[in-house]
Amino acid sequence: MSKLNGVLLIDKPKGFTSFDVIAVVRRLTGQKKLGHTGTLDPNATGVLPVLLGTATKTQDLILNHDKSYTAEFQLGKTTDTLDIWGTVTSECESSVTEEQLRRAIPEFTGEIEQIPPMYSAVQKNGQRLYDLARQGIEVERESRKVTVYSLSLANFDEKTQTGTLEISCSKGTYVRTIIDDIGRVLGVGAVMTALRRTSACGFSLDECITLDELKSICENGNVEEKLSSVESLFISLGYLAVSSAQAKRFANGGARIAVYKEFAPEDMSAEQIAQVIQEVLAELGIEKPVGADKGKIMKVLMPRVKGKADGKLVNETLAGMMK
Repeated sequence: MSKLNGVLLIDKPKGFTSFDVIAVVRRLTGQKKLGHTGTLDPNATGVLPVLLGTATKTQDLILNHDKSYTAEFQLGKTTDTLDIWGTVTSECESSVTEEQLRRAIPEFTGEIEQIPPMYSAVQKNGQRLYDLARQGIEVERESRKVTVYSLSLANFDEKTQTGTLEISCSKGTYVRTIIDDIGRVLGVGAVMTALRRTSACGFSLDECITLDELKSICENGNVEEKLSSVESLFISLGYLAVSSAQAKRFANGGARIAVYKEFAPEDMSAEQIAQVIQEVLAELGIEKPVGADKGKIMKVLMPRVKGKADGKLVNETLAGMMK
């Protein structure tokens, strides 16, 4: 199979680590360069964007790390891992009403402080917290600021004291910690019983395929059809059209010069005036201005000059750039 560049959206199955998924995708596609945009716990399922080829270079550039989840929970119980798969640390009779639960939820929306659980990949003095936790060691953890954009109760059974939350949050948010904190506020404790990521980095669950589906697709040789482009990782940033001169500048590592809609040369240094002129040159697609370009350049520049008398400063700077 030829080299693939793009994003493969996988619906991660329960029982697989994120790296397990990478290993399966590598074997099925025959690709060497792979990565992913955010770890999912083995017992969690859902959206896992897998990066292939040149897309792996974007891991440190992606700005949209927001995620959404559907999380199930049980009141009246706590564990050392804050989920149903840990060792039970307390149990009690719980008779929380739906109304009480709904009143507690708003406290955990917006920008909140959250202490990472001991069973997490966060590092403390060079060691993963989960490694320390497995040795029976608990250390003090600093709280972190995270943002919960929305948190709503999808359903709640007062008889079984179980329910489902819909959560949209920023990178680094631990859903099981939110559930544990809600349980503490209610005075009965709570554990997460299931977690499904419904969106990540702007991609939704509807766009994902299972590993079994990927296997079938690879056997038919049309995996390219399921790849999202590398550019799709930056769709949230919007669109910017550039001239050929600007494109050349960017390709060589140059930064975009700020667009000045209006400026006062008398309040600016010669370097700042030159920067404005350079932006106009980029707009016009002129790489190195010559005398024949002066009229065209000034026609664009002069309407932006606040004081018409300042046009002399612009003229002098432009003349210096044409030498």
